[in-house]
Amino acid sequence: MAATFFHQPVAGLNGWGIDVPSFGSSRIFGKLLSTRLFFNSSYHKLQHPVLGSISHDSSTESSLILIRHGESMWNEKNLFTGCCDVPLTKRGVEEAIEAGKRISYIPVDLIFTSGLIRAKMTAMLAMTQHQEKKVPIIVHNESEQATLWSGVYSEKTTNQSIPVITTWQLNERMYGDLQGLNKKDIAEKYGKEQVREWRRSYDISPPNGESLEMCSRRAVAYFKDFIEPHLESGKHVMVAAHANSLRSIIMYLDRLTPQEVTSLEMSTGIPLLYIYKEGKFSSRGSPVGSTEAGVYAYTQVII
Repeated sequence: MAATFFHQPVAGLNGWGIDVPSFGSSRIFGKLLSTRLFFNSSYHKLQHPVLGSISHDSSTESSLILIRHGESMWNEKNLFTGCCDVPLTKRGVEEAIEAGKRISYIPVDLIFTSGLIRAKMTAMLAMTQHQEKKVPIIVHNESEQATLWSGVYSEKTTNQSIPVITTWQLNERMYGDLQGLNKKDIAEKYGKEQVREWRRSYDISPPNGESLEMCSRRAVAYFKDFIEPHLESGKHVMVAAHANSLRSIIMYLDRLTPQEVTSLEMSTGIPLLYIYKEGKFSSRGSPVGSTEAGVYAYTQVII
C-alpha cells in the first residue's frame, strides 16, 4: 500500500512550506514526497510558503547541532529506558537549558526530534535560550484534521517561529525485554559481560530488542532522506534525540567503523556542532559558551 501524505497548501504550520509523511504512512521513506522548507536568500530568515522542491547549493555552509536529551527520570533510576516515553528530571531540565545557552548564537531554521517526550522537552527548553527568541512549534501531521486544527494563520507569527518535526525513526533503540529493568540488577543476573554486549556491541540485540545496527538503519535512512537535503540547501538544523540514534548519525557523519562506534559515548545535554559545506561534514566539537564569540571557541569533542 502506498504511503498517505497530507498537505494543506495555504495556512497552518505548512506556512513554512513543509511536507512531512504522516505517522499513519505505511512507507515512511517513500520517495513520493520529501520534507521541504523554504526561506528567502537572507541570513537564515523564514519566508512565507513558496511551494517547490529544495534547491541545492554546494557553495552554502550550514550548521548541524546534535543534542542528546537531558537526564530522564529513568536515567536517574538507572533503568533501561529505550522507547519508553519518560520525561526529564529537574537536572535534565537544567541540562537542556544550559545546552540552549551554549548554542544560543548558532542559527537554527528547523528542528527534528524523536517522538519521545524527553527529546522534545530538551529541544523546546534549549530554544528558550536562543538569542533570536523564535518560538519552536511542533508540526502535527498525524492526520488531515490534526494538520488543519494546528494551523497558524499569521505570516508574522510564522516568521517568528521554528518548525519542529518529530519522528519515531530518531527514537532511542528499543531495548526489548530489558525496558524498565534496573541495569545493576540485570548485570548481577546475567553478568556484566553479557550486559555490556547487549549495550555496546554493534550487531547483537537484547532479547526482543534492537541492535545498534538496526537502530542505525532507521535513523541514518531518515537523516539522509529528510534532514540532509535541508543542510544541502543551506538551512541550519538542530536534532534532539538519543544516545544510540545520535551515535548512528555520528557514525555516518564521521565515517566510523562498527568497531569505532561501539566505544562512542554521548553525555546528556551536551550539544555537538557540525558544519556542512560542499557535500562534507566537519565536526567542530561542543560550543563552550553562550556568548557570540564563545560559540566558535570549540572544546575537544565531549561524547
